[in-house]
Amino acid sequence: MPSPAITNKIFALERPDPSLWTLYLLRALLTGPFVVFLLPLYFFRYRTLRYRFDEEGIHMRVGVLYRREVNLTYARIQDIHLQSGVLQRWLKLADIQIQTASGAAGAELVIEGFKEFEGIRDFLYTRMRGTRSGSGARPDEPPPLPHASTPGDEEEMVTLLLHIRDELRHTRELLEQRNATTGRPDEHV
Repeated sequence: MPSPAITNKIFALERPDPSLWTLYLLRALLTGPFVVFLLPLYFFRYRTLRYRFDEEGIHMRVGVLYRREVNLTYARIQDIHLQSGVLQRWLKLADIQIQTASGAAGAELVIEGFKEFEGIRDFLYTRMRGTRSGSGARPDEPPPLPHASTPGDEEEMVTLLLHIRDELRHTRELLEQRNATTGRPDEHV
């Protein structure tokens, strides 16, 4: 379980490291003449890329004209992968690819631009496995069944169940009576 200091550090992350802009710049320059098209796209992506980690999950927002927002709860995470190319390793960056059971071929969410990628990965593994600070409950377990807390609630439930039983008995008698008058064999509903 990550310490509260590490959890607070992860929760404080919002914007990617400036090294991500260097990576985008290098990628654009390596495309040759296409740098004219890619550089503005990368610039706006870098300027608008925002992440938020909280108790419920991860939230990502990016884009100006075409805004993309992804909200992913920790319980939906199926697998986490780190991927880093040559340029990313040189800049001490990696992509954290988060996969869910959505059926998509690729990652549902890619967290990019953080030098703390191993800490983020470990934090996400801890959260997806359900180890919460102060609680041993797993997020994918169903909540405990409610129980009657007062004798009045129990009496009300018993009365309701008896009423349902009587209604079903009455309905069955009416069906049997109808089948007897029409001459059809007893059909089970």
